[in-house]
Amino acid sequence: MNDEDILRIGSFEFRSRLFTGTGKYPDPETARAALRESGCEVVTVAVRRVDLADRTPDSIIGILLQGGYTILPNTAGCYTVEDAVRTARLAREMLDTPLVKLEVIGDERTLFPDVPATIEAAKILVKEGFVVLPYFNDDPVAAKRLEDIGCAAVMPLAAPIGSGLGIRNPTNLEIIVEHANVPVIVDAGVGTASDATIAMELGVDALLMNTAIASAKDPVRMARAMKLGVEAGRLAYRAGRIPKKLYATASSPLEGVIGSKHS
Repeated sequence: MNDEDILRIGSFEFRSRLFTGTGKYPDPETARAALRESGCEVVTVAVRRVDLADRTPDSIIGILLQGGYTILPNTAGCYTVEDAVRTARLAREMLDTPLVKLEVIGDERTLFPDVPATIEAAKILVKEGFVVLPYFNDDPVAAKRLEDIGCAAVMPLAAPIGSGLGIRNPTNLEIIVEHANVPVIVDAGVGTASDATIAMELGVDALLMNTAIASAKDPVRMARAMKLGVEAGRLAYRAGRIPKKLYATASSPLEGVIGSKHS
């Protein structure tokens, strides 16, 4: 990766544009190996589902501290503004970080976010000095409102959490990217490396995924594949693809070719 291609979120700087999670791995050793193969620097942790005080070698927090990862606490499982704010405060106290991935879920079956509640919680947390990364629907209007509040990044979904459906609405993601003045991190729905590449080619700044890696038949190999997919998509986006055309265009120049009507 180019030395100048640094991802900046608030005062934090990262080289890897792949963020990962910690849930659903079959055992600690697989989790440790997959995180290493992914090349990620940021790992999100569900505060309500993890013992933050357990720092033993095979605990989630222990693995992350040993690996030198930046921990991104999240408020997964919260269904109200009050619960999400309380969980974020607990994470800051226990993990000594201002970072928080804000989730306020609105539907238990689909796990779609409650966007009005997310906006309300974001206002509170930003005022309290948190570096807020909110998870929300792929809605350009919501993205703008969250940015205007002061969120350090915005995290639109690609598809429902854990669905593996890939990018369902690339047009909305492109609109969000076009208008955003903060990093855009696609969160949820990626299933395989090609999904990661497609998302990055749209111009998003990073991806966050967990199930696609942890629940793969071989999580370690999938972690490596996701790393390469993200890097390929980022390189392609920065290189600038050729425009799409309805008809063929010769790959080799025709000018000066003997017998060509152009010569």
